[in-house]
Amino acid sequence: MKQYKIAVIPGDGIGKEVIPAGVKVLQALESRLGDFKLHFQDFPWGTDYYHQTGLMMPEEGLDLLKPFDAIYFGAVGHPTVPDHLTLWGLRLRICQGFDQYANVRPTRILPGIVSPLRGVEPGDLDWVIVRENSEGEYAGHGGRAHRGFPEEVATETAIFTRAGVARIMRFAYELALTRKRKLTVVTKSNAQRHGMVLWDEIAAEVGREFPMVEADKMLVDAATTRMVSKPRSLDVMVATNLHADILSDLAAALAGSMGIAPTANLNPSRQFPSMFEPIHGSAFDIMGKGIANPIGSFWTAVLMLEHLGEVAASRRLMTAIERVTAAGELTPDLGGTATTAQVTEAVCRAL
Repeated sequence: MKQYKIAVIPGDGIGKEVIPAGVKVLQALESRLGDFKLHFQDFPWGTDYYHQTGLMMPEEGLDLLKPFDAIYFGAVGHPTVPDHLTLWGLRLRICQGFDQYANVRPTRILPGIVSPLRGVEPGDLDWVIVRENSEGEYAGHGGRAHRGFPEEVATETAIFTRAGVARIMRFAYELALTRKRKLTVVTKSNAQRHGMVLWDEIAAEVGREFPMVEADKMLVDAATTRMVSKPRSLDVMVATNLHADILSDLAAALAGSMGIAPTANLNPSRQFPSMFEPIHGSAFDIMGKGIANPIGSFWTAVLMLEHLGEVAASRRLMTAIERVTAAGELTPDLGGTATTAQVTEAVCRAL
């Protein structure tokens, strides 16, 4: 029997509700199949830990996580702590520390869910957004000077390296080969004339290695309108850290709700563990009400199982999710009345 070690970090807000729900579903799945075993270990890191220690995770946190096969992550962010402290203290520290440079965000309309786009049916919107996850606008370079004075200055420098851009482009092209062989390179090189021009040039260079992939280039603002007006024309999109962060939130909303969208933060070389998380954030406005949508954490578990090589298990879980949404067992964000617990139990039954 295959054995896998999974580090579980619920984090903040509704992460503490949807990640335990995901663990419950995964345990039901492994019990049903019986051919692999998941060993979960909880790490109580996040804002509560910060209030106790002054840190979002311990100094040796990466060393503690390194032996695991995957990380199952909830959310980060709390009203009492500035967002840049919570994000950089936990999620980005793990992503950058483990070189999880490929952020993969699939989006499609699940059965039983109605898109806010008029006339769009399941199958019409089926995308994967590939986000460069290690540099770009979120590289963390910059600073502030003359704090508190009228001449105060802040700089935020986007970093684009040939190695970083080339590897994410190659990852995106290879992913496109497994789907419809279509790739849209999202850019803003008309206004950002250095880093984004390099981005475009390397995209074209790598593209010559993949003549079987139909590639096009689109400015990020035009990409948003294309997502809304011509969703069938898109398949795989690759974008910078900031651009893909925004586009993937739009994609989730167009598919029905932020609550359903999954993310894989991949270290493709597998030198370090990869991290899997729903994209919805901590959502403190609904925390503790029992209505958080767990579908995003379940779909995230599908991506984690795929990464671990448990393809049959991942497909079985995705099928169970789709049966539940098709039956109308939906939380309020999708127009239903079901609770987190009810959706979780429904997926366990469907398995």
